[in-house]
Amino acid sequence: RSTYILKRRYPVKLYKKGVDRIRLKGRDYVYDLIEDTTVTRKPDVQVILKEYIEGLGQRGDVVTVKRNVAYNKLLIPGIADYATPEAIERSNFVKEKEKEVQSFSTLTALQTARYLESHVLSVVMNKETEWTIEPWHIRVSFRKAGIHVPDECISLPEKPIYGPDANLEGKEFCVTITINNKEKVNVRCRIHHWSTNPADRLPHIDYHWLLESEPIFPEEADTLKKLTLQSSLKKKKNEVTSS
Repeated sequence: RSTYILKRRYPVKLYKKGVDRIRLKGRDYVYDLIEDTTVTRKPDVQVILKEYIEGLGQRGDVVTVKRNVAYNKLLIPGIADYATPEAIERSNFVKEKEKEVQSFSTLTALQTARYLESHVLSVVMNKETEWTIEPWHIRVSFRKAGIHVPDECISLPEKPIYGPDANLEGKEFCVTITINNKEKVNVRCRIHHWSTNPADRLPHIDYHWLLESEPIFPEEADTLKKLTLQSSLKKKKNEVTSS
């Protein structure tokens, strides 16, 4: 583990005929360091996953990870094996059997679902003009948040939502987003009325997503409570503290 590869800076003189050994001089002990294995980056390790791991791969996938990640997070917990020829052969057999039953559509599907669940989507609607919330309103709201969601992936509540209605201000409803035509995730949406006339605009509320809100439909109360908001809440609370 502590190997140093050295090279003499000056060649040692050849022995004379009939001389068994020669006296080395100081210059013969001068070396140049070629390689220090203690600081050389160790190569990554190939392992075979024994179960689905978020952002890494499906069961039976051969992945290349850093050595410390392989040892501490995969091999020691027992959720991966070294990618030996025998293990690869077994994994190929398992993958053939499970080809039609994949846990998630892609490696990042679960991450995408959790990312969407952590959002409180602000749906800004006109304060003067009558409207009924449609999928394109949700699509535009997602786009303002930097997220692209096609209309066909958006499922609205069964009951329509009409406005403008001051009683709906700041209240929440739930939409369902379909990822890759397979995974479904619920997202909180919060209505905010907006006016083109600055004098008629409602006062701005900083960090509105940190405030509790009532559901528009009482039957959605349990669904809204179950949505995981812990990661986003911690992040926003840190922003409030640092500001």
